[in-house]
Order: sequence, then structure tokens, then C-alpha cells
Amino acid sequence: MEILQQVINGLSLGAIYALIALGYTMVYGVMKLINFAHGDVYMLGAYAGVFAASGLGAVAVINAGGHPGWWIVVAIFVIAMAACALAGIVIERFAYRPLRHQPRLAALITAIGVSMLLEYGGQAVFSPDPRSFPALIPDIALINTANFRLSLVQVVIVAVAILLMIGLQFIIMHTKIGSAMRAVSQDQTAAVLMGINTNAVIAFTFAIGSALAGAGGVLNSIYTPKIDPLMGLLIGIKAFVAAVLGGIGSVPGAVLGGLLMGFAETGVVAVGKSEYRDAIAFAILIIVLLLRPAGILGKSTAEKV
Repeated sequence: MEILQQVINGLSLGAIYALIALGYTMVYGVMKLINFAHGDVYMLGAYAGVFAASGLGAVAVINAGGHPGWWIVVAIFVIAMAACALAGIVIERFAYRPLRHQPRLAALITAIGVSMLLEYGGQAVFSPDPRSFPALIPDIALINTANFRLSLVQVVIVAVAILLMIGLQFIIMHTKIGSAMRAVSQDQTAAVLMGINTNAVIAFTFAIGSALAGAGGVLNSIYTPKIDPLMGLLIGIKAFVAAVLGGIGSVPGAVLGGLLMGFAETGVVAVGKSEYRDAIAFAILIIVLLLRPAGILGKSTAEKV
């Protein structure tokens, strides 16, 4: 049962990593850009969730000893995802679009600059002090034995993550904008010649990826109810490693990489080496780059230099 407990813990954590990794892999697939500000958009999602919970009265209900209705919780998720989608569109429009035809190094440096702007701007606006996240979902044990505990929060995290991943897959494979995204990913120049509005497609990609990061920010903050403006730094790196592990540019690869990262991290904790739980991400990154640079589901492609 102890192994089953670690599987459940790893699945919950891996689902969050997968949601954030999807944003990395989608943007890279369309623009060949590593958006290092993506982890900080996850942070914005957590803060948007706090402000939405306060504005909709959920915080007052929780402080009074009650639990907010499910429609309020859903509304908080939607508001946080919408706020992050808007942030992603703004970042793409003003930070990355002007550099689209410049050397990739310029866009990479800009991504690091946007990340730092969000982190230190967040400290100026939200205060650098950590704050608690409201318990939107009651910590109820659905199964509770001596060696195993399955909470409602864990079930909700996995269920919401699965629904969002299914929705993303549907958009990519069965909608007109999804077809345009795949076309731009394969050949942006040819997509333009076919009449596809690449600006709109790229902005939509940023919006979807950022919305998923916002959902991850709310889910992880419910699971670990403490947030601060620098919370996206480490988890963003871990999600990036997950995307590389699965195969950067591959949507199924991002999901697989996120789950493997979650299992690896909980496995390190399970064997009593919790002090290495953060280092495991970097160890995995080094191993992947040495053995299979394209990732598990990625494909090696020749590039003209």
C-alpha cells in the first residue's frame, strides 16, 4: 500500500507538471522558442485564483468554516485561466512578436528578461512575503488506511488535468485553429502562403499554453497552499525538464515527461532522500541530453546551419 501511496502522490504532482510542460512544448512546436517566462505565468495563475476567490466571496465562506460551492470553484478556475491567457497574449504581442525574425538568441534573452520582470514585478505588486491560498476544495480523505490515503484534492487535481488534456487534444486534432497550429508548426512559411494568419495562430497558442499554466497554478496551490512571486521559478524549470524528457514539441511527450517527473520526485522522497527532490530534475535533464537529446517521444531532425 505504501507503493500505491507514492504512485498517487506522483500522479498528482506529475499531472501539474504535465499541464505546465504543455505550454513549453506548444510554444516551441509553433515558434521554436523556449518561453522561460512560462513558469511565472503559472505564478500569475495562483495569484489570480486568490483574487478571484476573494472577489467571489469564497475566502469569506472558508473563513467562516464553510466550503464554497462547486460553481464558485469552477468560476475561480476559469477566471485564473482567462487571466493567464490574456497575460500570454500580451507577452507574445509585445515581447516576442517584434523579435520573430531576429536571431533566436535575441528571443531567448528576451524570454529571460520577461521572466525576471514578472518575478520582481510580482514582488513589487503582490509583496515578496508568502501568502496562504484558500482551501477551495475540502481536504477530505476518500480512502484512509494505515499506509494509504486518497484525498478529494488529489482526485480533483488528476481529473481536472485529464479533462484539460483531452480538451487540448480535441482542439489540436479536430478544430480549424488546431489544424492551423499544426500547419504553422510544420512550416510557417508554407502556412502563410496557404492564407493562414500566423500571428493569430501563435497568439492563440500562447493563450492556450498560458491558460493551462494558470490551471496548474491554482491546482498546485490547492495541493500546497502557499504562494509567492518566485514560486514559478523552480517549478517552471522542472516542467521544462519534463517537456525535454518527453520530447520538446510533442504534446503526448509533455504529458509523459510530466508524469515521469512526478514519479521520480516522489520516488526520491519515498526512499528518504527528500533533500534531493529538486536536484532530480537537473539529473534527469543531463541524462536525457546525453542519451537521447530529442526526448522519449521526440524525433531527431537535421537543421541547416
